[in-house]
Amino acid sequence: MGERVFKIVNYLLIIALCLSIILPFLNIVALAFNPGKDAERGGITFLPRIWSLDNFKKVFEAANISTAFGVSVFRTVVGTICSLFLTAMAAYAVKSKTLPGGKFFMMFIFFTMLFSGGIIPYYMLLKSIHLTNTIWVYVIPSLYSAWNLIIMRTFFQQIHPSLEESARIDGYNDFSIFLRIIMPLSRPVIAVIGLFSAVGHWNDWFTGAFYVRKAELRPLSTLLQEMLMSAEAMRDTLNQAAGVNYEMLEKMTVTGNSLKMATIIVVVTPIIIIYPFVQRYFAKGIMIGSIKE
Repeated sequence: MGERVFKIVNYLLIIALCLSIILPFLNIVALAFNPGKDAERGGITFLPRIWSLDNFKKVFEAANISTAFGVSVFRTVVGTICSLFLTAMAAYAVKSKTLPGGKFFMMFIFFTMLFSGGIIPYYMLLKSIHLTNTIWVYVIPSLYSAWNLIIMRTFFQQIHPSLEESARIDGYNDFSIFLRIIMPLSRPVIAVIGLFSAVGHWNDWFTGAFYVRKAELRPLSTLLQEMLMSAEAMRDTLNQAAGVNYEMLEKMTVTGNSLKMATIIVVVTPIIIIYPFVQRYFAKGIMIGSIKE
């Protein structure tokens, strides 16, 4: 009886958690497909009162939208692939018990998770190595992640050492073992870390806003953020104005809030499309390090 009650309570909590995530997202979708001026009246929950694509038209009317999309795709694909490969190589190196100074390197890596130099020294560093105002400012600084490296190292340590020993008997060197044995057996952790890295690249607007001045190098997230701020500023200006601007205010169907909802949909849609392809590895990947023998 007690076990049955526990399962019922557990299922109810899971359902409540799912609803707390799904219902707000449905509300965002409804507001994104509803004219902003009409949405200000309230009463919209999970379905638009008036179906409209005005919000999305406003988003895709932005200048350099196609260029910004290309920049985001480039940094996400190239940044994720390079980061995965280099982080995996570093994790494979430090997981070895025979590595001289292995504990020192792990403490050094862990130290970088606790302290940061700050934004101003970081900007000065990027400028001194000529990364600001270049496409590589999105890729090179994020090649290594201490957290991702530790997760990969933990996963690699769970691979039985007899596989490496057999490969060495067959004449494989370290790099061949890494490519032909470790990487194929590490698909779960690669899928999970790859998803996290890709989401981080795709959603990052901060780097484009503070370290890049060229408009043609701004990623999609930065461009949409700037457009959203401009729309809200224009709305506030028209609200405070009188006379001639009142008619212009009445003709506006897109508001800052509706534009925000459309922006959220545009940004999260690619991630939602990609997630089903890595979902089968996700459950296994998040259990990394949970079992010790």
